[in-house]
Amino acid sequence: MASLTFLGAVEGVTGSMYLLKTESGTILLDCGLYQGSRKEEQGNFSHFPFSVQDIDAVVLSHAHLDHCGRLPMLVKFGYRGPIYMTTPTCELIEILLKDAASLQMRDTEWENKRRRRSGKKEIEPLYTLEDVDATLACCEGIAYNSPRPVLHGVDLCLAEAGHILGSSIVQLTINEGTVRRRLVFSGDLGNSQAALLRNPAYLQDADVVLMESTYGDREHRSMAETLDEFEQVIIDASQNGGNILIPSFAVGRTQEILFRLGELYQQGKLPQRLISLDSPMAIAVTELYHRYQDVYNRKDLAAIEQHDDPAHRHQHSLHTFLPTLRYSVTTEESMALNRIESGAIIIAGSGMCNGGRIRHHLKHNLWRRQSHVIFVGYQAIGTPGRTLVDGTERIRIAGESIVVRAQIHTLGGFSAHASQSQLTDWLAHFSDPRPQLFLVHGEEETKQALKQHLSQFGWKAKIPQLNQTIEV
Repeated sequence: MASLTFLGAVEGVTGSMYLLKTESGTILLDCGLYQGSRKEEQGNFSHFPFSVQDIDAVVLSHAHLDHCGRLPMLVKFGYRGPIYMTTPTCELIEILLKDAASLQMRDTEWENKRRRRSGKKEIEPLYTLEDVDATLACCEGIAYNSPRPVLHGVDLCLAEAGHILGSSIVQLTINEGTVRRRLVFSGDLGNSQAALLRNPAYLQDADVVLMESTYGDREHRSMAETLDEFEQVIIDASQNGGNILIPSFAVGRTQEILFRLGELYQQGKLPQRLISLDSPMAIAVTELYHRYQDVYNRKDLAAIEQHDDPAHRHQHSLHTFLPTLRYSVTTEESMALNRIESGAIIIAGSGMCNGGRIRHHLKHNLWRRQSHVIFVGYQAIGTPGRTLVDGTERIRIAGESIVVRAQIHTLGGFSAHASQSQLTDWLAHFSDPRPQLFLVHGEEETKQALKQHLSQFGWKAKIPQLNQTIEV
């Protein structure tokens, strides 16, 4: 009988990894980085709890690093088999993994300079750009809802998850003799209030379900309320004569913010003269989203296409939907934005302000009373973004103490994860007899709260332990 071992995203939300063993071979579901505290990230340097040579195939749910970030390590240690994912994910992981490798190589170089001065042994990065290239050579993109065999007697089908571009719900059908079993892994399920992507697909047939629980203990603020506040901040900034800074994650959140700004522009409610996307990675991802508009939901795609200019079909449709959008690609273009004191909306990474170009924009705008900073994503404890959200009066940026006079806003409705009610609704579509349900990808308190909530609907959810093995 097939078995499944829980190897990651079990005691938290990062390091997603599950090992499926069948009669015909072994499949790895996700291979993600541990992210967060230094202690958590040390887990990335641990050896895999299996022999890499025993893996016959890998299936990736989506391109976020906590799901794909250790794939190059797998290849570095000898894996050369197929890595299955959706076609958009094949392109998206190239952007994200190359960026991750570049950062690791840079940080390792700086650390080794320090070690050489103190006579310590030098270290190696988790992986290099060469390892990423070897990983990309293993990737095989497949279309949504197109079953295909991945091992003898094991078929894979990917359904839309609505989380980020290319995100998928993994369905593995295992045929062993006369026994047929189906394992469903939710990956990260999207927020049905979010823009652009279609909602997560409803499934009916499963024997075992692994479901994420990131926000399993709460509901999101309504999108209507969120957009009302967003619009009001834009009006206030225009009247006050200041800039708006939006620290934003490159994948998903940036594209949604651009779409929402486009809606306001088309309604005549966007007085700012310049919208600058100041992040090379976010620019690359935004262009990728444009190439895969066939996965957009009908309503939002129709809104964008309504404003396409037939004379400029080569132009990104977001530029016709939001004509004031400008890309800041070079360092010089980014630095030039600091000479603008009013009338600009600047979107830059990183989303938690712990790196990237947003830091020098904060340095030049935080001290101005007319400035506004809008946080549209989660701010982890210990990050500069969290410090600002918590109301600090001063913050240290690039070695300089900056007084905080700008108005700080937190908009909580832009989450890319399903809420408690949305997770419950997704589960409700599975047919009887109900599948075994395991809650993963969530903090312990959140999983317990979701388990208790689901019990009201007759679900007997289980919370697995790290390295626990179950029969499928």
